[in-house]
Amino acid sequence: MHKVSIPQSVVDRVIARRGKEHIYEDLDPSRTALVVVDLQNAFMMPGIAHSPCATAPEIVPNVNRLAKALRATGGKVVWIQTAFTEESLESWSVMHEMALPARKAKRIEALSRGTKGYELWAGLDVLPEDLIVEKLRFSAFIQGSSNLEEILRSHGIDTVLVTGTVTSVCCESTARDAMMLNFRTVMITDGNAASTDEDHNGALIGFYLTFGDIMSTDLAMACLEKNAAKMAAE
Repeated sequence: MHKVSIPQSVVDRVIARRGKEHIYEDLDPSRTALVVVDLQNAFMMPGIAHSPCATAPEIVPNVNRLAKALRATGGKVVWIQTAFTEESLESWSVMHEMALPARKAKRIEALSRGTKGYELWAGLDVLPEDLIVEKLRFSAFIQGSSNLEEILRSHGIDTVLVTGTVTSVCCESTARDAMMLNFRTVMITDGNAASTDEDHNGALIGFYLTFGDIMSTDLAMACLEKNAAKMAAE
């Protein structure tokens, strides 16, 4: 698990701007979705993964705990799967150009639909009532990547908790774009995984300062349960 380190100076800057450390601690559970990004074999399974993240399996218990808490408090759980498509060789050629030929071929093999790499990690507690959304770019929200925005709007969702891998790439891209599309957005500090602690913390800090909130799994669950109980009593 990553050693999360958010400097007090960063927290102080957030408080000076927003008036409190956690701007979304009063989130409405029934309008909240857990968005789980790319916890697929293509990023986690030895021998299959084209870009393995060694810390990704470590966050799975926290993701499952949050998923259970969201369902129990009236929210939604959304599992995101990245897919390779042939058309992306042209429409997203810049990304493919940046990879060595062998890495490009491995990515295509790992993320093609119907392959072992495309599948969600077996340790995830995926239930029939959950939503599964395919994306075609790093961000799940960018135009042409998926219909995630429309799906969330149709369920009355205005707040998203972002987990998954890699913190500084697909997760941060998804989280930033969620805020740009007017979703209240929280990145879960111990529910995201990156290659290094430095990458992980750098992404969280950059996001926290400008784009949204960051919370641990325990804090997010406490907020969900507290607010669900409060709303039930009203």
